[in-house]
Amino acid sequence: MASQAREREDANLISRRVLIKTAGIAAGTIALAPHLIAAQTPAPMAPPSTITTPPRDFGPNAPPNVYFTDPDVLTIDPMFDGLRQPNAPIQRLWTGALWSEGPAWSGVGRFLVWSDIPNNRQMRWLEDNGRVTVFRMPSNNSNGNTFDFQGRQLSCEHLTRRVVRYEHDGSITVIADRFDGKRLNSPNDVVPHPDGSYWFTDPPYGGQLYEGAPDVAGGPSNAAGRLKSRLGQAVGIGDNKRELSTNVYRVDPSGKVELVVGEDQVPDPNGLALSPDYKKLYVISTGKGPGDTGPGGKGEMYSFDVGSNNKVSNRKLFSDFMIDGVKCGPDGVRCDVDGNLWCSSNAGRAVGYSGVTVWTREGKLIGRIRLPEVCGNICFGGPKRNRLFMAASQSLYALYVATQGASPG
Repeated sequence: MASQAREREDANLISRRVLIKTAGIAAGTIALAPHLIAAQTPAPMAPPSTITTPPRDFGPNAPPNVYFTDPDVLTIDPMFDGLRQPNAPIQRLWTGALWSEGPAWSGVGRFLVWSDIPNNRQMRWLEDNGRVTVFRMPSNNSNGNTFDFQGRQLSCEHLTRRVVRYEHDGSITVIADRFDGKRLNSPNDVVPHPDGSYWFTDPPYGGQLYEGAPDVAGGPSNAAGRLKSRLGQAVGIGDNKRELSTNVYRVDPSGKVELVVGEDQVPDPNGLALSPDYKKLYVISTGKGPGDTGPGGKGEMYSFDVGSNNKVSNRKLFSDFMIDGVKCGPDGVRCDVDGNLWCSSNAGRAVGYSGVTVWTREGKLIGRIRLPEVCGNICFGGPKRNRLFMAASQSLYALYVATQGASPG
């Protein structure tokens, strides 16, 4: 009897323990329920971007992707909110180039022209119907383009090592092809000044098969002489070799070519811009080019003061373009009316960092535009000059902004 009583007591004890444990589990489950429900509730959907999986579709039949602000237009500093345009999407206008460069807007023609350097042609995008056609072929492997204050197109030609101007009657004027009697390297980018002068950069990037022609045998970009520089070229093309260092020049209204910035200050100068008041010059220094014997540029931009005599001084490093530990190498640059600088970005394989970076005149990063391709150059255009056009690798992109470009072209 005693043993049976102990067995009943032990059974009751076990039952109470199970009840207490079960009650505790139930209470814990109830307490955790909101967290479990929250964890199982999906987060709000975000639109695809250049860095999502799958990435954003920029094709012509892509679904709508902008819900008030484009997911690939990033505000780094609140100052940028006044420059970005709500409800404006990044649009891919066209694709099919090999390397897009030098976009420039014709205010009279209401079209955009840009260079497809390896294909030796200039392309034109028409605003009225979005049609893209070949504008000029051959283009002498033109790179940078712009329009001056009289509405005439200027082009930097790699192949012929010169800067030209297309007159209103269709004739061509050579603006510069020599300095101190020596042939230029391969003019890259050019900007007009209200005083009638033109400022341009002259790095060596056209001294290669893909974007121009290498030097004749023995020249810096063909020292061993194994490359046949005349192959596939017209008579007289491919007969030159590099004679000058990489510099920035100014052509005054009389046609005189003056050295503005030497290689010792900005090696391998590429994109350039003048501030809205024309008192600052900005010059981008890009990487080592064909035939360079020195270290070349480092993907930086420098600023200079421009005096009343058009001489520059007070060289300063504007930025090294390191963003989040990523080198967002600049190439082209434009100023808006407030003096902010919009720079194309080449971040190589760092997805989400190629496109455009936006800086205050003091050198503060305030915004970024992400593109799925490396961006070579940019310009402001459209009838109101409030549309940013971006020549990026194989494609042409555009984005409406809440500001205007400071200068024509």
